[in-house]
Amino acid sequence: MKIAVSADGADLEARVAQRFGLSEYLLIVDLGTGDLETVPNPGASQQRGAGVQAVLLAISKDVKTVLTGWCSPTARHQLTANGIEVISGLSGTAREVVEKYKKGELHKQVQATVDGPAGRHRIDRDAIRQAARSSARQFASLLPILIGVVLLIGLFNAFVSREFLASIFSGGPLLDTLRGACFGSILAGNPINSYVIGGELLKHGVSLFAVTALIITWVTVGLVQLPAEIAALGRKFALVRTAISFVMFTGVAAITVFLFNLVAG
Repeated sequence: MKIAVSADGADLEARVAQRFGLSEYLLIVDLGTGDLETVPNPGASQQRGAGVQAVLLAISKDVKTVLTGWCSPTARHQLTANGIEVISGLSGTAREVVEKYKKGELHKQVQATVDGPAGRHRIDRDAIRQAARSSARQFASLLPILIGVVLLIGLFNAFVSREFLASIFSGGPLLDTLRGACFGSILAGNPINSYVIGGELLKHGVSLFAVTALIITWVTVGLVQLPAEIAALGRKFALVRTAISFVMFTGVAAITVFLFNLVAG
């Protein structure tokens, strides 16, 4: 039987990661043989789809239980739907939680947490230190994004002309909304970049309909994540979800602009 521990390092002395989806590694422990497999989490550096990547990794390794600090409801649902038990709220080293799991102490700990008296809270200093380190890492991971935003503005102004944009966005509300939604659905990157691109498009005379549709579909449709969604959720669900999101949020973009113009006018 294999179990997976979300960890911030590549061995059992590493701390248990506070977030399953953003953990740097999954430590796969075979309880029968004692073998350890260290697998980097491909979603560790992502903000979008991080949980999906970690779920797919756990499923592919045929683990039966995941031990972690915190697991999102969506990731937990997908794991349990594939027969994988999730035990969260853990801290300490990976070795410690694995030993507790072997002794059956984690199930007792979870039960005690559920049945314990309300209002009794204990501050876990290790968890606080771990949260501080996690926050520092997330801030450090944002620095390349901020630098990329500055570079993106420069590149946009240097290589994208007003005439080129005018040839794509005619100014008609319906066509501009559809074209903006198409670009937003296909393009990939951090959601922050969508605001930068949207601001530059407005400066170049692109209509608010196109810009609003681009920003909304950028963060909701996500065609780039479609293969991962198909693998985790099934082809039919993923395709239907994507199609409904495109149609619905294209309409939301048009309604948003209409209401904005109504209020501003």
